[in-house]
Amino acid sequence: MVKNTLVIEWLRQACLSLEKNAGLLTELDAQIGDADHGINMVRGFQKVNGLLGGLASQDIGAILKATGMALVSTVGGASGPLYGSFFLDAAKEAGNRTSMSDDAWARVFGAGLAGIRRIGKANPADKTMLDALQPAFGAFQESVSQGKSLIEASEAMVAAAARGRDATTPMVARKGRASYLGERSAGHMDPGAASAHLLLEAFARAVAAEPAEKA
Repeated sequence: MVKNTLVIEWLRQACLSLEKNAGLLTELDAQIGDADHGINMVRGFQKVNGLLGGLASQDIGAILKATGMALVSTVGGASGPLYGSFFLDAAKEAGNRTSMSDDAWARVFGAGLAGIRRIGKANPADKTMLDALQPAFGAFQESVSQGKSLIEASEAMVAAAARGRDATTPMVARKGRASYLGERSAGHMDPGAASAHLLLEAFARAVAAEPAEKA
């Protein structure tokens, strides 16, 4: 079961993780981009974090929509529209529910992923955040369909995201500023895939920290 309180905690954990890893993300971006991915992501999620107190009693759709709008308005480069679309499209699928089944959350995740594909026009192996998010979604969806717990599904999701993130290193970029480097983009991890993994890892931490429900 995914509740609005879990979504709030996820976003808090995401902000903490991005602040902690801002230097790494910026270093990765310096190799094939504008050297500002870490700075931009921290700025966006600090804005989100500042909104969470006022969203604590809101439904999941409202929380995700506010997150998406904050990211679009504060995160520079391509990441703002991409991550913004993820949360805005996820919000539409979530609607006004304050809790939902794991299967319904998988559909929310899938809607967000579709938003990224629509805006970014990327495919797997283009060396983008999609290379982490697509396999992560597949792993989560498969785990849920097999009746595994939310913790197990989240752990499988993070592991798949990490594999997808690492797989971007030898790829030649076909999208974004990195694509301007051509073959020289190979040998460097995609910063968007790295930040996507951090966001999913934050979700898994939030799930693991959820108090167990009383029988």
